[in-house]
Amino acid sequence: MNYEAPPWLPGGQLQTIWPALYSRRVMGEPVHYRRERWITPDADFIDVDWLQAAPGSPLLVMFHGLEGSSGSHYAQAFADFARTHGFSFAVPHFRGCSGTLNRGPRAYHSGDFEEIDWILQRLHQQHQGALVAVGISLGGNALLRWAEEMGEQATRVVNALASVSAPLDLAASGAAIGRGFNRQVYTRLFLNTMKPKALKKLAQHPGLFKAETLHAARDLYAFDNVFTAPLHGFKNTQDYWARASAKPHLHHIRVPTLVLNARNDPFVPAWSLPRPQEVGRQVTLWQPAHGGHVGFPKGAIPGHVHAMPEAVGHWLASHIPTPLHT
Repeated sequence: MNYEAPPWLPGGQLQTIWPALYSRRVMGEPVHYRRERWITPDADFIDVDWLQAAPGSPLLVMFHGLEGSSGSHYAQAFADFARTHGFSFAVPHFRGCSGTLNRGPRAYHSGDFEEIDWILQRLHQQHQGALVAVGISLGGNALLRWAEEMGEQATRVVNALASVSAPLDLAASGAAIGRGFNRQVYTRLFLNTMKPKALKKLAQHPGLFKAETLHAARDLYAFDNVFTAPLHGFKNTQDYWARASAKPHLHHIRVPTLVLNARNDPFVPAWSLPRPQEVGRQVTLWQPAHGGHVGFPKGAIPGHVHAMPEAVGHWLASHIPTPLHT
């Protein structure tokens, strides 16, 4: 991706915050989704938001980031790309992220490839055209973990994959978001929604964890230690971050895969990014100098966030037989 940030928006922090709050997400009419509720194999549910194109059109599936949804700035921009180019578009929400608390104790996490597998297998079975998927941040890491676990079998389900701003080394990203400006802004922002959800989950399932320990959590490391890790079968945060990180297993991927990370991402240190010799031949690395975390703004003030979805969308489209509608 040959990306250059606009001169009026310098630095990774501004290239992260401004696009999420102020830049244009869609170029045409507002995005209006149709929602489906799917019952999961463990008798819980997820909500999937849809934009439907013509029968037989390729399907673009997007897995959102931490505390994201189909309303996130990047989701709306990808939806706009999809409808402009004749794709159907689906956003499966991780449990608890669609606006309704799910029933069971299970939530979601950065290595949630089992949930990704169930979703993609179902979409593959019910969709007649080509299928491509993109994961954003946490969703990108989880999608890569799925491709790594599936190996050659992934090629029977999807034509191509992409991850954007994924924290491929969770320990490195966890340390980065846990200090300085990141801790004061992003960590607080995430915990402001994650803690209330966890406490509602405790009310649903008494004894799940100790409320006082959760209240004392001041960073994602502590939150994951009391909630995310034990709830999803990990010993502790270190075990979770080690086993869920996609970076050590990128050489196992057998489906065409794009991995996009800006080198000035505040959450993902440039030194932690994979090098070409650390990935398989089906993996393409894009590591532009600028872009922030899921930002990549372009244009005059207030800017827009279409540069990244256009670049990623066209890369994915190059791996499917159905031509783009222009």
